[in-house]
Amino acid sequence: MDTVAHAVVPGPAFPVPYRVVARRAETADTVTMELANDDGPLDAFAPGQFAMLTAYGIGEVPISLSAVAVAGGRTRRLVHTVRAVGAVTRALCGAAPGAVIGVRGPYGTAWDLAAAAGRDVVIVAGGIGLAPVRPLVHAVLADRSRFGDVALLVGARTPADLVFRDDLRRWAGAGAQVAVTVDRPAGDWDGHVGVVPSLLPQARFDAGHAVAFVCGPEIMMRFTAEALIRAGVAPARVQISLERSMRCGCGWCGHCQLGPLLVCRDGPVVAYERVAHLLTVREL
Repeated sequence: MDTVAHAVVPGPAFPVPYRVVARRAETADTVTMELANDDGPLDAFAPGQFAMLTAYGIGEVPISLSAVAVAGGRTRRLVHTVRAVGAVTRALCGAAPGAVIGVRGPYGTAWDLAAAAGRDVVIVAGGIGLAPVRPLVHAVLADRSRFGDVALLVGARTPADLVFRDDLRRWAGAGAQVAVTVDRPAGDWDGHVGVVPSLLPQARFDAGHAVAFVCGPEIMMRFTAEALIRAGVAPARVQISLERSMRCGCGWCGHCQLGPLLVCRDGPVVAYERVAHLLTVREL
């Protein structure tokens, strides 16, 4: 009997192998890694979207991009910033240059930067939430004349947990207002102490003419969004990046359901007004 060989065509459920080409420790438990695939790279990612990263033999996790480099409509280089909090993320953080990691994507919704054209921009990040907004900051500063005032407000648990320190200095030099706060000061820290929303009064922006982008722990995003709205930013112009436990990334399994939304499909980036009522429901 004749046999016919069928090629396996990569699809949403098949990770594409990417090679670790660079690795940099951001903090004691957080690593930024650059991944490359020069043969069959995935379609272009947009700021705010995420990939499912596979540590072969262990599992996979959803991780947003912390930098976007696109050439010819394909993403040949991916940059992810990962905090070691479980078996998979510990394996990813431990991957040395030359190691191979599986990647699926791009998945999810992106930051709607077009909505901010001609307006002031407020970007608020808490903890590792600075990673998903990092490509957004790059995009805004690369086209600086397209926007009004730009304020970047960043919070961390302690000074030792602050990521992208060099970037923060560069962004301040490139025309962004950069303010940083920590929950618990330590060492020689002489900066602001307090929660991230406490930075809003010192930021220079026209609330009635601003668009805000917020990423971080859910409770931080809720209180920040409410503070922005009280300051005069329209609820429809406050975008947040949701985080739910994702398994498939494709909207198949329902594991990341938030009320009527599947976060991997309908998010992670959504307008705050769309989910404000959901975020007040415990255990939802």
